[in-house]
Amino acid sequence: MTVFTCDEPLEWGSLDLPMFGLARDADGRPLDPPAGFSLAVDGRYLWFLAHHRAAASIHPRARPGTFQAELWKWDVAELFVSDPASGRYFEFNLAPNGSWWSCEFTAPRVREDEADIAFPEVVTFADVAADGAWVAAMAIPLDLLEARIGFGPETAANVTMILGSPDQRFLSAAPLGVGPPDFHRPEFFPRISFASPPPA
Repeated sequence: MTVFTCDEPLEWGSLDLPMFGLARDADGRPLDPPAGFSLAVDGRYLWFLAHHRAAASIHPRARPGTFQAELWKWDVAELFVSDPASGRYFEFNLAPNGSWWSCEFTAPRVREDEADIAFPEVVTFADVAADGAWVAAMAIPLDLLEARIGFGPETAANVTMILGSPDQRFLSAAPLGVGPPDFHRPEFFPRISFASPPPA
């Protein structure tokens, strides 16, 4: 899983990062138009960007920049970041309008805390076009990720999306094995690799 390293602080409104496409769902069916995502670090934050050039169905209580549970019941982009040594991982949900949610797990689907606790100091952004196309971003403090799961070269990660609600289609950047779609399979998450973004 490629994470771009940026020497200068990134800012919403002037982001210029390559996007990786998600062109097929978990059943192998083509997604038209494809969705896209990017991951980057700038010394302060891990940035998670997601977009889709199609209208989204958004959680009715989701508000831009606010913490909202159960975003996955509607269209959402998801980032999973894990520590393979301990088995602990975080799930971050990002709605197309910038609403978000987070949870820490000690093992697959085993929550650290049953109560919803927002990961501290997360900031989100979003832009929804008149035709419904959307792009959203989440900035997650690096120092907190480093403290909680030792974020670094040994970290594993995956990006997933749920689109087309209520007839949901499930997408994953990494193959997650056989069977019904299950994003909580950290044993399949690839290690991250840091890379400089290509020249503009």
